[in-house]
Amino acid sequence: MALIENELRDHVAIVRLNRPDVRNALSREAYDELEQSFRAIQKNPEVRCVVLTGSDPAFCSGDDVRQIMLGEKRDSTVSRLSEPRPVATPAAIAILECDRPLIAAVNGAAVGWGMDLSLFADIRIASEKAKFGELFIKRGLIADLGGIWRLPSIVGPAKASELLFTGDVIDAAEALRIGLVTKVVPHEQLMDEAMALASKIAANAPLALRYMKDGLKRTAYGNPREVGSWISQTLGVLFQTEDMKEGALSFVEKRTPVFKGR
Repeated sequence: MALIENELRDHVAIVRLNRPDVRNALSREAYDELEQSFRAIQKNPEVRCVVLTGSDPAFCSGDDVRQIMLGEKRDSTVSRLSEPRPVATPAAIAILECDRPLIAAVNGAAVGWGMDLSLFADIRIASEKAKFGELFIKRGLIADLGGIWRLPSIVGPAKASELLFTGDVIDAAEALRIGLVTKVVPHEQLMDEAMALASKIAANAPLALRYMKDGLKRTAYGNPREVGSWISQTLGVLFQTEDMKEGALSFVEKRTPVFKGR
């Protein structure tokens, strides 16, 4: 079974996270498939717009904590992040460097890296069931490029600070109020709404669309690679702390973490 499903419909690429049994949590394999999906889209001249969503009941619950933070793959993650100048998360870079307009159809919980993933999109449409949360601080970590680099430009530095420092989860109505999403729709209408907008965008001149997105990215966000390298270096330190392990274990054990600052 594909962990990331891909479909092309009338110049619109649909990318769907497909691990519904774990609320579309991202394993190392799922990260790799997500990166490859966007690399393929970037090479395909037939794609004019992209819709990113998750298999119900969630958009994406972030990292697969058991594998990435506690499992045998943790050491390879630490090794990559501890390089002298590590690169940003490869899947994040692949998505951010895709020059086609990207719509996130947020069908449920988008938390941790799942919220970051939604922030990589140019436009977010939310189901009434959607929830958003930058939960990294509760795991003893910092956000990736979505939270650190994009969120302040979308909701403003003060609101971004509140969400990042507290790890609070907000519902779709609050996300609309602060400008995180452009529209909230009934759950069963979400993909129809996203596809209607994607089709409207895809009907425009393809090359102009790509340059339009590039211009907006340059003025609103700038270049992510240097920020991404700093994030990776910092995560390389934090992944080796007792607090990170406590944050991950408390999640698995369903209890409140007790942090010690070491």
